[in-house]
Amino acid sequence: MSLLDESPRRGDGAVTRTGLVVGDEVVDLTDPAVGLPGDMVGLLSLEDAATDALLGAASTGARRLPMERVRLAAPVPRPRSFLAIARNYEAHLRELGHERPEYQTSFSKQSTCVIGPGEAIEVPRVSATVDYEGELGLVIGRRCRHVPAEAALGVVAGATVVNDVSVREWQWRTPTMMMGKGFDTHGPTGPWVVTLDEAEDLQDLFVRTWVNGELRQDGTTGDMLFTCGQMIEFLSAAFTLLPGTVIATGTPAGVAAGEDPRRWLAAGDTVTVEVAGVGRLTNPVVDEPARHRTDGEA
Repeated sequence: MSLLDESPRRGDGAVTRTGLVVGDEVVDLTDPAVGLPGDMVGLLSLEDAATDALLGAASTGARRLPMERVRLAAPVPRPRSFLAIARNYEAHLRELGHERPEYQTSFSKQSTCVIGPGEAIEVPRVSATVDYEGELGLVIGRRCRHVPAEAALGVVAGATVVNDVSVREWQWRTPTMMMGKGFDTHGPTGPWVVTLDEAEDLQDLFVRTWVNGELRQDGTTGDMLFTCGQMIEFLSAAFTLLPGTVIATGTPAGVAAGEDPRRWLAAGDTVTVEVAGVGRLTNPVVDEPARHRTDGEA
């Protein structure tokens, strides 16, 4: 099944809800016939109760909307944590001139970087070195700690598509990479969360990225150095993973940083990331708007 946050496409005062995709319709999971929370973190936090309700949601009399009448938001608009792994594909290491790591290299993106399908990636005022990274994303569905790799998929609610947008100039300045990975709008995710009963083998999925229709990345999750299970085992050895945590699993070769000359993203570009069996995520690129506050207010 595919879960999403959605809101009506037209009209003022649109309300964001969670929904279940059934064919070309969306079942409103907040309808009293189902009675689930209207935010994805709240829904996932119900754990087994949410699973039971979702399994029967399509057979209830809950309100349904045609897919063309809804606007998809990021499936987890404000994740509990947004974690990621660097240097997880051999070919990507080669294009950047990096050595194969002995241990996993993890980092965090900011929850405020998340945007959904169709929302704009901003080229910030402070740097033009904006790069794309198409990735498979995991969404955690159970509170967990010390999860062995062989049991890790049992704590995963589902898979989504992530574009780990990076400001390379800022990334390369700091060993933790945090500043270059967490700019506002630099965490596109979507279009939904595909539960693992419908997702294909997570270690055998094509990951592709197009910029303005040109194929730039064409890899497979089978080439990961560290599997999805190994990532969850590694992260959960240090801290508790909470429902609504998003994990980006690394990017294959083909990023702008590996080119000569480098073709950074610029206003007017369009980026599409596809993960086979999960979905396609498309976002336009714009310059950071002047309307953003500069007085220290959010």
